[in-house]
Amino acid sequence: MFFHDTALVFGRYARQTLRSRFQMLFGVLMPLLYLLFFGPLLTGLPLGTQGDSWQILVPGLLLQLALFGASFSGFAIIIEKQMGVVERMRVTPVSRLALLLGRVLRDAALFVFQAVLLVVAAVAMGLRAPLGGILIGFAFVGVLTMALASLSYALALKVSKAHEFGPVVNALTMPSMLLSGLMLPMALAPVWLDVLSHFMPFRYLVDAVRAGYVGDYASTAMLYGVLVAAAFTALALTVGTRVHRKAGA
Repeated sequence: MFFHDTALVFGRYARQTLRSRFQMLFGVLMPLLYLLFFGPLLTGLPLGTQGDSWQILVPGLLLQLALFGASFSGFAIIIEKQMGVVERMRVTPVSRLALLLGRVLRDAALFVFQAVLLVVAAVAMGLRAPLGGILIGFAFVGVLTMALASLSYALALKVSKAHEFGPVVNALTMPSMLLSGLMLPMALAPVWLDVLSHFMPFRYLVDAVRAGYVGDYASTAMLYGVLVAAAFTALALTVGTRVHRKAGA
């Protein structure tokens, strides 16, 4: 029953997404602009880590796609609350966890699709990475999307207006991007900033994907990235489910 409910919710939101090609393609625009206009600036520069500039930049852009895209997913619930959709869902017997998982799995599928488009463009511009590393990158995008979308939906259920939601998300995502080394590796940062970045969980995910892009699958960075991603996702899904149950959404 639970898996059936999850599939029903996923199918509902997946069909909505497929009807909106604008939503499917526009989300990849910002990372693609970084790739086109920022990537060539790094070519040949000593970036203080393994791999060439593309193997450093592209993993960061993949996780940036998940970070900003999934963090703003909660806007959808705010709109649904205003339209009465959430109120109607409250009277259904569908599991609250299924309601959440159906949504976040749709989000994960969407952003992995956009990640594929980004990697294809990066390969055309000069990226060379092992297939295993590229697939690992897609897996991290999917997992991070599920975690952040769960927290985003939880926050959206707690606020009543869109103008309350946006500033909170911006206040959290910008420091996350800057302290995670998404654009440039934290090896280039001063010692105090590098130390501070270790308190940001996304840093470990970025390091893990970059390790995968140079074929270093058994590294400490990969181990830490997997452990942090698993723990963060479990925590986010737990928080998201509890908020859904309390809200009756």
